[in-house]
Amino acid sequence: MLYLVGLGLADETDITVKGLNIVKKADRVYLEAYTSILMVDKDKLEAYYERPIIVADREMVESNDDDILAKADVEDVAFLVVGDPFGATTHSDLVLRAHQLHIPIQIVHNASVMSAVGATGLQLYNFGQTVSMVFFTDTWKPSSFYDRVRENRQIGLHTLMLLDIKVKEQSEENLARGRKIFEPPRFMTAGQCAAQMLEIEESRGEGAYAPGSLAVAVARLGAPNQQMVAGTLKQISVTDLGAPLHSLVLLGKAHDLEREYIRRFAIDQVDFDEAWVAQYHADPQ
Repeated sequence: MLYLVGLGLADETDITVKGLNIVKKADRVYLEAYTSILMVDKDKLEAYYERPIIVADREMVESNDDDILAKADVEDVAFLVVGDPFGATTHSDLVLRAHQLHIPIQIVHNASVMSAVGATGLQLYNFGQTVSMVFFTDTWKPSSFYDRVRENRQIGLHTLMLLDIKVKEQSEENLARGRKIFEPPRFMTAGQCAAQMLEIEESRGEGAYAPGSLAVAVARLGAPNQQMVAGTLKQISVTDLGAPLHSLVLLGKAHDLEREYIRRFAIDQVDFDEAWVAQYHADPQ
């Protein structure tokens, strides 16, 4: 049996009771470690789960999944995913591959950023398309996200932006030379995301948003030290929220209950009220 087990958002204790029971009896346990990360290291997971864990990087999951699926028709293999197993399309590919090999599959769901973002006070049914923001380089600044954000805002919906992480990545030079030398992990901050958004708006100039557009930045969602701030993109671009993981929500059309909720953690409540009036032409009081 292949089990895809969601781990939740923060630490080793976020796993469900069902998921923990599966992990403890599994013959092999893999941890997918490139679409997201937990806020604890592998040793702590192994101690809590009482099982050795094999870290599965992008290459293993996407190119060498035979190693994961080997003997899964006669053994129990647990594939651990931060958040929910279907938070990334990669895991759908693994399920399809297992199905082709006639391997039984069981899914154990858990909380993901897609649902926990409701902790911002923004209503989940007011969210539109989720988009990803990647790290820009000097020569590569993709702006496909911009069109999705514009479409969301045209119909008044919020946009959840998932921010890039770089784990076990090679530099262009090492990649070209075939050297297995990896760069230190990097995790995009909400401030970096906001700054890149403003850079693309300046170059495209289509008015999808502006420096004064309101957003909510979230850090370490689901952890005891989670942090949220509300403010304009310009304010968030220079705000430090500390350790990863971060995400950002650009507001669409917000109602008074949402305004009241996010105003509590505004960077500056006076500035927030002014931005609210400018964006919605409504008295915040």
